[in-house]
Amino acid sequence: MTGKKRKRHTPALKAQVALAAVKGDKTVAELASRHGVHPTLIHTWKKQLLAGAESLFADGAKAASHDAELLQAQLYEEIGRLKVELDWVKKKSAQFG
Repeated sequence: MTGKKRKRHTPALKAQVALAAVKGDKTVAELASRHGVHPTLIHTWKKQLLAGAESLFADGAKAASHDAELLQAQLYEEIGRLKVELDWVKKKSAQFG
């Protein structure tokens, strides 16, 4: 094995490529070579886009709720990181003082 890392594609790229695939102006092969992704990924992203399109218009509160949960998770992560840093500073200051 070569230890090759997987590429991580941004949601923006996925959306752009999936929308282009739905639009149908270019073939999947053309999109794949243009964006440097495998055609199977484009088919998968297109299916995800079409499957999730209904939920975009279903309920705006769900999207806001998801955003709030994401923000809350980020804040809890930041609190945890700051607590670890504070504990470390307290430990180090006790050694010197």
